Amino acid sequence: MSLETVPKDLRGLRACLLCSLVKTFDQFELDGCENCDEYLHMKHNRDAVYECTSANFDGLLSMMSPEDSWVAKWQRLERFVKGCYAVSVTGQLPPGVVRELRAKGRVYQSRDTSERH
Repeated sequence: MSLETVPKDLRGLRACLLCSLVKTFDQFELDGCENCDEYLHMKHNRDAVYECTSANFDGLLSMMSPEDSWVAKWQRLERFVKGCYAVSVTGQLPPGVVRELRAKGRVYQSRDTSERH
């Protein structure tokens, strides 16, 4: 597991709204999201980190071998980097980011399960 994807501190944790990777705000700003930076451009972009991550999330999974894990498949994480992921992330990506994702052929599925019944 790459140490860049493991949260360095328990304070200030945020989860990516697209893939649910959990890191500190500073880690997202310094390294971006290893799964989504080609779409979200958070690296060295403080505003994008605020817009594309959420401090409000539930549960935490540590994925050591996502390609072999039934939990990773269930959470739709099997193609992502090793690291810590939120089970549910409260919030939505801004409409402009969703449009950009759609234009690049990437379907946005919210990771917010708090609204589901």
